[in-house]
Amino acid sequence: MPKQEKGKSHSIRPVSRRPPSWCKYQPEEVEAFVIKLAKEGHALSAIGTILRDQYAIPLVKPITGKSVSAILKEANLTPSMPEDLNNMMKKAHALAVHMEKNKRDLHNKRNMQVIEAQIHKLSRYYKREGKIAKNWKYEAKIASIF
Repeated sequence: MPKQEKGKSHSIRPVSRRPPSWCKYQPEEVEAFVIKLAKEGHALSAIGTILRDQYAIPLVKPITGKSVSAILKEANLTPSMPEDLNNMMKKAHALAVHMEKNKRDLHNKRNMQVIEAQIHKLSRYYKREGKIAKNWKYEAKIASIF
């Protein structure tokens, strides 16, 4: 029996690393947009989405030669907590609030354990890379619930 393959319906980045010919923005303008959006409080992924949807800038790196995070690092606007770790902590907090109301929800108790394991694994990586402080510690929400 032949091996079943997964579909290919996802989006694919352009092959060319050069900026598209229809994008008329200069690198300085794109950097200014990124800094302006960061000062307004948008996350890194939101900045990329806004640039794509509102300004028709498909990717920042081919135009500027730098990623969004590198531009923000130069402008001293990097967030204190990496975005993916922050999103996981928000998810864990929302689940902890749910678990307070629904103490017998064992399915979500397991989900909480999985999310907290992911947080611990990701925090070890960021400590090793120096993106968060070495003494940073996540307080487990599951222990306080049960």
